[in-house]
Amino acid sequence: MTFFVKNLQTVDGLISNLYRDISMEEMTKKITELFELQGYKVIDQQFGNLILEKGSRIKRLLLGAFATYYKFSVTMMPGEENGLTVNVFQQSSGMSGGLIGMNQIKTELARLNFLFANI
Repeated sequence: MTFFVKNLQTVDGLISNLYRDISMEEMTKKITELFELQGYKVIDQQFGNLILEKGSRIKRLLLGAFATYYKFSVTMMPGEENGLTVNVFQQSSGMSGGLIGMNQIKTELARLNFLFANI
């Protein structure tokens, strides 16, 4: 069963989605399970805030676009009528990987948009 209702906003570095009939705790659990399968380290900062991190920042600095490093933050806010707004923010620009690294971040954000739409 998908809880996704609609995409509220997608701009550079931000995805905002609306979900129905799911609590913040359930959504945190689903995001954690899904993104751990994708190879992300999920850090729960309580109160609906998560950090998604994949790869090594140091390797990215040393090897540029040849090393993978993605970092995103997720915030959840309860809405009206049993709704839940989930915002995904880009936390790394990809500049350490040059133009290729910046394009990798944009591609990963588009992939995350698809993953979040299927929750």
